[in-house]
Amino acid sequence: MIDMRSDRKLILGLLFIWTVNLFGSVSPFVAGEKLEYSLKWGFIPVGSAVMEVLPMRVKEGKNLQVIRFSVRTNDFADAFYKVRTEVESEVWEDFSKSYSYSKTQREGKTKRDVKVQFNYESLVAEYIENRGIRRTLTIPNRVFDPLAIAYFFRLFPIAENSTKTLPTCDGKRFMNIVVRTGESNYISVPSGKYKAVGTTPEMKNLSGVFKKSQDGILRVWYTVDNRRIPVKISSKVIVGSFTASLVKASGLVPKS
Repeated sequence: MIDMRSDRKLILGLLFIWTVNLFGSVSPFVAGEKLEYSLKWGFIPVGSAVMEVLPMRVKEGKNLQVIRFSVRTNDFADAFYKVRTEVESEVWEDFSKSYSYSKTQREGKTKRDVKVQFNYESLVAEYIENRGIRRTLTIPNRVFDPLAIAYFFRLFPIAENSTKTLPTCDGKRFMNIVVRTGESNYISVPSGKYKAVGTTPEMKNLSGVFKKSQDGILRVWYTVDNRRIPVKISSKVIVGSFTASLVKASGLVPKS
């Protein structure tokens, strides 16, 4: 008879050894981590979002970490602006740079499928939208896509009142995103109360709706423990204020 408890301990032990060898310390996230958020526009619930780490993939002989973000509006918001968007990022095993980035965007009347492939031999990012014309952009020998930077930021302890510059590319433009941190404090979300540090990227480095909003603010709060979980995300832009609050977290590494 198979002892499932022993098998589980063995798997967790091997996973622990793998993450130590890969990062020099235990990684703050592993495959199976799933973070579920509630979305509000002001005080009005408008939907939900999920960030998750998927099983490792192998492409062109490379081991890749896979991250996925999905967001959907609820029945109430669907009547005004229906959203069903999914973003996926493939990152090199040591999380040193992005391998590819894809987005299936269904927002209101917008229907867009985007695929970005990062080629570090020729130092270009290849961008394809809706299976149309390919365009390329020159990149340095290390970049992160917009989703990967949220996880890259978790790899290292987050110091209070500091700055970190992240080389970022979405296939259409390259920019160095400067992220500033504040002081740690306790914040409450549906999943509990956490001690966290707020982070804010400089708005001048962002585009889209943030560029159009003079008072635009984007903030992400990460827990100060070894897992550095993004427990709250808030944005203030030209169309109003949105908040994503952590409702449920599963598949987390042990807290230390």
